[in-house]
Amino acid sequence: MKLNLGCGFNKKPGYVNVDKFGSCQPDLVMDLEVLPWAFKDGEVDEVLFNHSLEHMGQDTNTFLGIITELYRVCKAGATIQVNVPHPRHDDFFGDPTHVRIVTPNMLAMFSKRQNGLWREARAANTPLGLYLDVDFEVRHIENVLEQRYMSLLQAKQISAEELEVIAKERNNVVSEYRITLEVIK
Repeated sequence: MKLNLGCGFNKKPGYVNVDKFGSCQPDLVMDLEVLPWAFKDGEVDEVLFNHSLEHMGQDTNTFLGIITELYRVCKAGATIQVNVPHPRHDDFFGDPTHVRIVTPNMLAMFSKRQNGLWREARAANTPLGLYLDVDFEVRHIENVLEQRYMSLLQAKQISAEELEVIAKERNNVVSEYRITLEVIK
């Protein structure tokens, strides 16, 4: 089973398209903040959150519940694709329904392997994978650049290293994160 969670009007063939708003005519009308979800343990092979996860879980306990449910319903080795606006982009700031910043570093907190590394280093990162008994490994991160910066990079007017510094110092450089997770069980 493949899930497109928080699909809105962006339904995908071959997926169960889920949204809390019936007006977008999803396959399943379901509020993902209401737990538990209507799926069986370990029945999901693939999940897509395409500009939807940042709209969920304003309350921390609700967000952590969503992560726990996601782990429960996924099979070992399931792939989760999370596409979200970059938190330093106007696309994030401009939408009053965005309630949570989602970054690769935040999602790494749900990796037991990463939690172990932080624990050994006595880092202050919260080991949410260990606390919640979930395990998601970040497998791929793509930063989608604004066209201006992509053009500068392609023309070799700035290096990848310079771009990394610029993205940390300025808004509206990276428009979107595309993060791929793997479920570890």
